Amino acid sequence: MVAQSGGKPADAPSNEPADKPGQSEQSMGGLLLQLNMMARAFVSSPHRNQLLLLLVGVVLVIAVTGYFQILLNAWNQPFYDALARKDLAQFLQQLLVFIAIAGGLLILNVTQTWLSWMVKLKLRQGLVEDLIGQWMRPRRAFRLANSSKIGVNPDQRLHEDARHLTELSTDLGIGLLSASIYLASFITVLWSLSSGFVFNIEGYSFAIPGYMVWAALFYAVTASLLSWHVGGTLIGLNADRYAREAEFRFSLVRVSEHVDAITLNNGEKDEERQLNLDLKAVLQAMRRLVTATARLAWVTSGYGWFTQVAPFLVAAPIYFAGNLTFGGLMVAVGAFNQVQSQLRWFVDNFNTIADWRATLLRVANFRYAVTNVDTQETAASHIKFTETENDGIRLDDLVIEAPNGHSRLNENHVQIKPGERVLVVSEAGANKTLLFRTMAGLWPFGSGQVSIPKGGQVTFMPRRPYLPQGTLRQVLSYPQPVAQFEQTDFEHALSAVGLGHLADDLDRNVRWDKDLADEEQQTVAFARLALQKPAWIVIDEALEGLDEGTRDKVFAIFEKDLGQSAIIHIGRPGSKASFFPRTLRLLNDRTQTDRAAGQTAPGDADGSGGSI
Repeated sequence: MVAQSGGKPADAPSNEPADKPGQSEQSMGGLLLQLNMMARAFVSSPHRNQLLLLLVGVVLVIAVTGYFQILLNAWNQPFYDALARKDLAQFLQQLLVFIAIAGGLLILNVTQTWLSWMVKLKLRQGLVEDLIGQWMRPRRAFRLANSSKIGVNPDQRLHEDARHLTELSTDLGIGLLSASIYLASFITVLWSLSSGFVFNIEGYSFAIPGYMVWAALFYAVTASLLSWHVGGTLIGLNADRYAREAEFRFSLVRVSEHVDAITLNNGEKDEERQLNLDLKAVLQAMRRLVTATARLAWVTSGYGWFTQVAPFLVAAPIYFAGNLTFGGLMVAVGAFNQVQSQLRWFVDNFNTIADWRATLLRVANFRYAVTNVDTQETAASHIKFTETENDGIRLDDLVIEAPNGHSRLNENHVQIKPGERVLVVSEAGANKTLLFRTMAGLWPFGSGQVSIPKGGQVTFMPRRPYLPQGTLRQVLSYPQPVAQFEQTDFEHALSAVGLGHLADDLDRNVRWDKDLADEEQQTVAFARLALQKPAWIVIDEALEGLDEGTRDKVFAIFEKDLGQSAIIHIGRPGSKASFFPRTLRLLNDRTQTDRAAGQTAPGDADGSGGSI
């Protein structure tokens, strides 16, 4: 793995979000395109069949629950009629009926709760595994981080956004399904209760078939339209809030990771100021969200309170005309409440729907960006990357476009043979790190062709090593499986670089990037080479930071353990220049730079390198 660069040429793809409130995410398309993007993740998921079985279970449980709700609503009439007649025997009998119905509903509710959480679990597992799989395809994470703000702090989208999306999708999906089934069940009850009633006004008589159904429909539609008009901005405001939260979290992690350097430079006040600025952006986004939510509350709460009396007002003409008993009135009120509450599902859940849309936008945008970054970069790049059989590394007519100019080798056609030792030095203004990244296939901007042996036979070693989380044994074998090497192999590799005292810690699991000093970390990276013995090694100035004694041990490894390996060192010659019989020079190509003068300059990177 190779270090991130500081930027990209101007023609590199970019999906950077806008800075306007509520518009921090650029949409990849409308709702249907976003849903289609997410559906692909689940269709290809190995957990698809389990998820489908769970969803079938949810549908069956909700359908049976709807039937029991109809029984419960019908139970109102004999129960309230018994109260009106003061019939104790009938009252007690209806209590027993209620216990049976409520017991069934209790079992169904517990089952539905369990199923809904299992759906959330499987949805999250399938989605996050898909996103991680897409993101961790070779070179994608690096390319995304250098082409879009989406790739700078993807942890928020992979963790919090993905969790939030799956939970909201499950809750809203089950809620909508329940509302649809209950609506279909109770609308027939409400229609039959109000189908035969005739209105008499000033001598005129007329009938409105199922008028209570139409009243419930009018009530719910007006509430939904008003909610959409008042709360429509919540989608963008939620997306903006999540973007600001992600930036604040990223800043906190950055400070935590670099606390040593911050302390040594007495930079706490400066970092505090920057963190407060990021926090201020979060709070501003939340204030806008709170204001919009409060406006929506006027609608939802107002309709909610009026709902307490609305069904009685609608049913009152039938009741006072003597066409309904008191028990029948309660049945009509219950049916009206069920119908209008299911029709008002959109109103009651508008805030949640806006939150869901914002989260869907962020996750769908991330998946779209990560699955399309290869195509976008190919369209924007000019350097051709190919693989060859194990016949060497070739660099043909290579010109590297850098943010501050162009670089090229002093030979137009370079072929490095197996076992060859090559030193690459540079003149002022030529960027060695970009050559390293170009050879690794991470920097595609420029022209010419790079050909390397296929099958991952080339190990690229940057200035700063990457020590993954795990035991020291796993760190040394990374990315190969530990079982591929014997205990003596690990001990020899550590001893060869002067770290034999760590042999007893091979199975200790700590943060090795924190537990070891900087030079020890670099030395561990060379021990990794001694252990894995790659056929091709490309080094980016990793030797310069070693003391003379450690450097001698490393070159001893090159001579003995890596005697058959080709080694290309991009850096200064130092005292071991004689080890490299062949020297290439990286030139600052002023001809290319002058030719590009007046054109759009490459991006904002300084190309000075970074860590793996």
